[in-house]
Amino acid sequence: MLNEFYEVLMPKKMLYGRDSFSQVGIQAAELGKKALIISDPVMEKVGNVSLCESYLQERGVAAARYTGIDAEPTDLHVQAALDVCVQEKCELIVAVGGGSCIDTAKAVAVMATNEGYIGDYMGSQKAFAAPPLPLVACPTTAGTGSEVTKVTVIINTQTQVKMMISKPELLPAVAIVDPVLTLSCPPAVTAATGVDALCHAVEAYLSRKSQPVTDTLALTAIAWIIGNLLQCYRDGEDLDAREKVALGAMLAGAAFSNASVTLVHGMSRPIGALFHVPHGISNAMLLPVVLDYTKDSAVDKLANIGCHLHPEWKHVSKQQAAEQTIAKIKELCALLHIPNMKSWGIDQEAFERSLSKMATDALASGSPGNNPIVPTHQEIMHLYQVSYDYELTSPRFA
Repeated sequence: MLNEFYEVLMPKKMLYGRDSFSQVGIQAAELGKKALIISDPVMEKVGNVSLCESYLQERGVAAARYTGIDAEPTDLHVQAALDVCVQEKCELIVAVGGGSCIDTAKAVAVMATNEGYIGDYMGSQKAFAAPPLPLVACPTTAGTGSEVTKVTVIINTQTQVKMMISKPELLPAVAIVDPVLTLSCPPAVTAATGVDALCHAVEAYLSRKSQPVTDTLALTAIAWIIGNLLQCYRDGEDLDAREKVALGAMLAGAAFSNASVTLVHGMSRPIGALFHVPHGISNAMLLPVVLDYTKDSAVDKLANIGCHLHPEWKHVSKQQAAEQTIAKIKELCALLHIPNMKSWGIDQEAFERSLSKMATDALASGSPGNNPIVPTHQEIMHLYQVSYDYELTSPRFA
């Protein structure tokens, strides 16, 4: 039998806990003398961009701003931020925001030192020839885990395809996970980003590329997220719950960055690209249906998730424990008022016309190939159709 070995990649440094954002200037000063802050209008409005600037200035780091991230990150956002980075001669990047801001910052960090178009680096097409500018990633949502991943997802505005690029060079130099920054998240954003993090953890655990370290990260993340997300949704000021979900999202990010995501994310990206549904929400819309589809091929692992959450489930059959695990996740999604695509407002005729393209794009992303059972093009089209008006409001979940 051949020996197996695994690789785990993470940022060089991770700071986490309440008020850890106050350390951003100290970390940045070790990496350069001028930073480009990449953020969005909401973070600018609530004062987090100015707060970041003040922390940088206290440590002698000058700062320029790009705060144009107004939606899912596109190649246009990347180019606009890159133009500022070059013009201002920035030596490092500081991302302050959700996954869209951090993903944009990753793309800017690598393209500031490499030639061409960000999409040229998808898959094995092209390798980055030069190291990126150092990046300090400070998430303000507990969702994507992008602060600890080697992945960025950028929309190609010409083809309307979400380009997933996974390379070690995309890892931030420093991740700062401060739950205080998530206090500004409204309930709907808290729910969507939290279920996104749950997807990361569940998919990493079920992935064909999972390994012992990522399994440990994923199971811990699942427990923290399921145990605290509803409380965050109901009481956004509960910092204890916010902290556990933020750490869960970070661990989930580390898990999927090293074990990959699976079918949910593969199907989610085309919905975001074509219908402009925020990433966390499109994942949440798909999760229950994909779990139902995957259940019979992943009974042992789904049962393990349930028994990790509820040790008493070890006394029931694995099939029953797996079914109860899925039911618990559906119940959480229902209590978080996760919409389906119909209630979100996606036009059914436009959706039906896009089914074949979405299925093609999902398969091309490679993520469905990591699922315990790999769907055909036709099966993915069917799963989209089921998800369109899937209801979580049966009596069990009311």
